[in-house]
Amino acid sequence: MGSWAMSGRKTSSVQWVLFLLFLFAHECRGFYLPGSYMHTYSTNEPIYAKVNSLTSIETELPFNYYSLPYCRPPKGIKKSAENLGELLMGDQIDNSPYRFRMNVNETIYLCTTTPLNEHEVKLLKQRTRDLYQVNMILDNLPAMRFATQNGVSIQWTGFPVGYTPPQSNDDYIINHLKFRVLVHEYEGSGVEILGTGEEGMNVVSDSDKKKASGFEIVGFEVYPCSVKFNPDVMSKHNMYDNLTSVSCPTDIDKSQVIREHERVSFTYEVEFVKSTIKWPSRWDAYLKMEGARVHWFSILNSLMVIFFLAGIVFVIFLRTVRRDLTRYEELDKEAQAQMNEELSGWKLVVGDVFREPDCSKLLCTMIGDGVQITGMAFVTIVFATLGFMSPASRGMLLTGMIILYLFLGIFAGYVGVRLWRTIKGTSEGWRSVSWSVACFFPGIVFVILTALNFILWGSKSTGAIPISLYFILLSLWFCISVPLTLLGGFLGTQSEPIQYPVRTNQIPREIPARKYPSWLLVLGAGTLPFGTLFIELFFILSSIWLGRFYYVFGFLLVVLLLLVVVCAEVSVVLTYMHLCVEDWQWWWKAFFASGSVSLYVFLYSINYLVFDLQSLSGPVSAILYLGYSLIMAIAIMLSTGTIGLLVSFYFVHYLFSSVKID
Repeated sequence: MGSWAMSGRKTSSVQWVLFLLFLFAHECRGFYLPGSYMHTYSTNEPIYAKVNSLTSIETELPFNYYSLPYCRPPKGIKKSAENLGELLMGDQIDNSPYRFRMNVNETIYLCTTTPLNEHEVKLLKQRTRDLYQVNMILDNLPAMRFATQNGVSIQWTGFPVGYTPPQSNDDYIINHLKFRVLVHEYEGSGVEILGTGEEGMNVVSDSDKKKASGFEIVGFEVYPCSVKFNPDVMSKHNMYDNLTSVSCPTDIDKSQVIREHERVSFTYEVEFVKSTIKWPSRWDAYLKMEGARVHWFSILNSLMVIFFLAGIVFVIFLRTVRRDLTRYEELDKEAQAQMNEELSGWKLVVGDVFREPDCSKLLCTMIGDGVQITGMAFVTIVFATLGFMSPASRGMLLTGMIILYLFLGIFAGYVGVRLWRTIKGTSEGWRSVSWSVACFFPGIVFVILTALNFILWGSKSTGAIPISLYFILLSLWFCISVPLTLLGGFLGTQSEPIQYPVRTNQIPREIPARKYPSWLLVLGAGTLPFGTLFIELFFILSSIWLGRFYYVFGFLLVVLLLLVVVCAEVSVVLTYMHLCVEDWQWWWKAFFASGSVSLYVFLYSINYLVFDLQSLSGPVSAILYLGYSLIMAIAIMLSTGTIGLLVSFYFVHYLFSSVKID
């Protein structure tokens, strides 16, 4: 009877929950996590395109769109609000004169320039030769262009400033654009869009049967060409006057050449095409995953490395350690004392294994920063995998990383100071350690970015960080990160230090001479973590420097987890090998055994610059590339080194806590 009543109450509770969920779904409006909110347009409603900075894969220096003699909006240039990530990436989004009217196909005249002067011609030719792209945005969708290269259809975002025909010294400007806007018609205000990924999910509510016609923009394509107009005839038109349809010429003589005293007329035409693509799926065309098999191959390759290490090296050496410990514990006290005199290998360094390492404050500082960077990377990739950081929200990924880094300072301070207390046995000097943790990695990044910023300022690039943004970053650093790091350091002083299982001798033991330097083995160990990382690194570098979208964060999360496992295994194995040859100075070696992967990452970045970025021109672009690559390599060193040292520390602690040696 009691069980029946209990089950009845459970059934009643379930019914109430389902009823509440039904009411919630009945009344509430849905949302779409990865992108911006859906906007519907009625027929003939005006829609204005926006323009972002001009970009080039040859120079990597972004420039303002209106630095070139393009048509300007009739009501003046207005900048769009930009977040922290967009400013740091050099985005500068402005309004444009390009106006569309929903479902109205038309050809429009914009303007005719004054005769081009020497400076404008030089600038247009330089931007054309450097392969600069114009990046246009409509309803938060970048303009997509389709091109054919070696018989293969390739899609790009943006369109070129101009082009130079083969075997020609003349440059031609793109002054006529054919836009193809894909729209999806929807009916009913009861449509709710829910989802956590880029695909999303449609839920239709029956609450409102009233139908409201509307159109969503689900695609934005551009087909650029160069057309030579008669400037005297064209200048008689007013902006937004309708023209007859313009055909893109195949004859080079009918294209608009870039030359002094030439007057350039700008026109465009737009065609609206109904599409079956739904609004939640409109980014799929941009996020097409190229080379999925290569990603899987990378993961399988990494798994083979992990299983090889774990199954062959790690398990064998654990058996050896367990056999030694079992044999030692079975002996009586007299036999143990005799065995202590005949000890060999790692058991000989029992009185020195926990001796304070050289530059212990620097080590604690780097470990604290490594915890902060690792936590930031892991949380960012998890959120990106769940769809919270879509490329539809420009700059959100970088903004999220900065905010996470600031607030993870509390963990960095805690770990750094607690390790300091463990090594020193006292809390004295914890404030200095906390300040070092708060300033070490951000200070390095600040110095490198400042040096690169002077180069960008000299080039008048929009990629240069404004002075106001410098003050914002410094304020965030000293008002959020530093106080949280000091708070974490204080919490570290309140926690109990980790007690060593054995005492440290007063006189350090002499380390036997070896045939080969130990650092050679440490540097070689970095090749295993690099083997896990390098394929995904290629895709990341391509997305950063070749203007491609990177949205395979699921693969990246798996690779990150595999990298953590490989770093832990490599550092533990090398630590054990050094202890076996009576080398008790294992702290820094454990850090760099896995941290040395950063050296290979930086060398691979140079290899990528030489062989894959052959179009990158000029020393300025190369210095920028190497500067950003250096920041990435330092961050990877601190992160992987921290993983290796912390795991090795707990391994050594466990190993010597199992041995009872006076």
